[in-house]
Amino acid sequence: MILKRFISYISIVLTLVACNRFNGPEKPDNLIPKEKMIDILIDDKLISSASTVNKMILKNSGIDLDTYIFTKYNIDSLQFVLSNNYYAFHIKDYEEIYNKVEDSLEMLKTKYKDLEAQEWKEKTKREEDSLKAALAKELDTLSLKDSLKKEIIKDSLDKTTTFKKFEAGTNLIPPVSDTGHQ
Repeated sequence: MILKRFISYISIVLTLVACNRFNGPEKPDNLIPKEKMIDILIDDKLISSASTVNKMILKNSGIDLDTYIFTKYNIDSLQFVLSNNYYAFHIKDYEEIYNKVEDSLEMLKTKYKDLEAQEWKEKTKREEDSLKAALAKELDTLSLKDSLKKEIIKDSLDKTTTFKKFEAGTNLIPPVSDTGHQ
């Protein structure tokens, strides 16, 4: 009975001592500031999400992806690991950092989608203008009245735009031909 009490007391003391040791990692002397950590994690996510082709382009350009971030932010891998461990133990700080990273990546995604949409609009506008010019040139060779030429150009462009919308995957129904169906 005394032995059981002794073992119980010893196990409680050892548990308290062991748990007391884990107050978390000490704050590193060269802790990366939160704002810099956010930038580092954003770049890390962008590089890790790059496609194989893009990674090959970067490697062919002489960029070492394994050390790029460390070189860019003038840190070493040990400093990053110690800072990351420190922030990971302090959940509120880490959550704040990752929320800002997610917000920044979402803003980048929106920005690039908007740029892509703008480029597509400009491309279709150029195509439409070149179609107008080519059609106007063809109609100039014919001796038609100006009002008739404008109607032909408008009608042709409407058909072209409708076809492009159909190609782009809108919910237009393809025309059904009368020929061949009896």
